[in-house]
Amino acid sequence: MADKHIVLTTQSAAETRRLGQIFGAAVEHPIIMALSGDLGCGKTAFVQGLAKGLDVSEKYYVTSPTFTLINEYPGRHLLYHVDLYRIEHRIELDDIELDEVLLADAVIAIEWAEKLSKGALSDHLRLRFEITGESARRIELFAYGHPAANLLKALESQLQDLIK
Repeated sequence: MADKHIVLTTQSAAETRRLGQIFGAAVEHPIIMALSGDLGCGKTAFVQGLAKGLDVSEKYYVTSPTFTLINEYPGRHLLYHVDLYRIEHRIELDDIELDEVLLADAVIAIEWAEKLSKGALSDHLRLRFEITGESARRIELFAYGHPAANLLKALESQLQDLIK
């Protein structure tokens, strides 16, 4: 059961990026963010904003690592952007050394996190994206563990306009 749960709504990709930026700016400690949702629902837009909030240089163009599977970006905290879309079998996760990435002292954003086995992540922030309109997105945030719950608590006042 989640330690904290919030539901947000964004009205555009720019607003979803801004949400990610707010999260990135607030991150003080390494954290895993597990993102799930259909294609085109805003996961990559969120990570682009997250990178900006983590002070990743604009010389890095943040895209979904669909073919490389893991991209690494230096910033205030190291950011690993993982995309599991093409992963079909657990053994493939071993091939990309995901277990090592999950142990890194970094901010780790995992797209298509639902492909991980249940229990693969302990303390983490789960973000479930849902398309609710042409540009509108419903984003459910579930905090598992104290670091994720503390991050959500710290952000609640900044997110008040988006909370539904």
